[in-house]
Amino acid sequence: MLLAPIISVFITLNFGITSGDCYSLPCTNNRPIIGILSQEISDYMNSQYPRNYSSYIVASYVKFIEGAGGRVVPIWIGKNNSYYEDILGKINGVLWPGGAAYFDTNNGYADAGYKIYNIAKNMNRNGDYFPILGICLGFELLTYIEAKRVEHRINCSSENQPLPLEFTPDYRNSRMFNNISLAIINILKNENVTINNHHWCVTKKGLKKVNVYNNFNILSFNHDWNGIKFISSLEHVMLPFYGIQFHPEKNLYEWVDGRNISHTENAIRVTRYFADFFLREARKNGHRFPTTDEEAKKLIYNYPVTYTALKSAYLQCYMFRERDTV
Repeated sequence: MLLAPIISVFITLNFGITSGDCYSLPCTNNRPIIGILSQEISDYMNSQYPRNYSSYIVASYVKFIEGAGGRVVPIWIGKNNSYYEDILGKINGVLWPGGAAYFDTNNGYADAGYKIYNIAKNMNRNGDYFPILGICLGFELLTYIEAKRVEHRINCSSENQPLPLEFTPDYRNSRMFNNISLAIINILKNENVTINNHHWCVTKKGLKKVNVYNNFNILSFNHDWNGIKFISSLEHVMLPFYGIQFHPEKNLYEWVDGRNISHTENAIRVTRYFADFFLREARKNGHRFPTTDEEAKKLIYNYPVTYTALKSAYLQCYMFRERDTV
């Protein structure tokens, strides 16, 4: 009868996990926290909400994480390596969201992503499992950083385009899809449930051009409105880094009219699949804040959310001033 409490204490001391059901190894972290990278606010958003905002996070990404049992900490752009090393040591994974940021902006989204990538890569190589998920622009950022920041995207036209996935023959051998149910496969293969909203595309030819094609398992393709074939999902060969060009969060949480977003029951199941997969990856490490007080102060609940559907493509956004990021 004393064995379970003794093992629980051992896990708490060695892994920083206090969940009462962690009686065997490996232990699952049932209080995962995901960092979502902010990005510089666009000139358009600043014109619509002129309050000197410097960065933002679209609220649907936060809900995407919360819907799978996680909580969210915003990660600020424009910080030094020590900031990113500190925050990654206290959270369980990072989401790079979609958006309209440029990769060549000084101290912006791409610079922060580059620092996060290198820290996370070193963590994983040292045996500390730490996942990254890139969605849309974040997917493109993943391949851009792997290519040592050499641009390889091409112009394409896939705005407001709902599509089924065109899986590669060996997609089931991947980490992302090895446990997927036949029901979800059939939905993804046959229904327009993945909403694309991008004008840059990552292609097989592009990855080969910058010598990183073999660094990724390509899991699916799609074709834009003009027939251009682009990569729509992939994962790093060695690291728990994942990229999807489409927006699973929109099926469940975005309701602006005219965007061709599927809200069918099957589309919702697809959203849940990708959210559950990423949170399952994040539960594999026991990172935590040293105190509940510090954790509480870092969570996104400390910041107001703004209804933005009347002036943007997003239902709600968290918009931050420079003083919020200190």
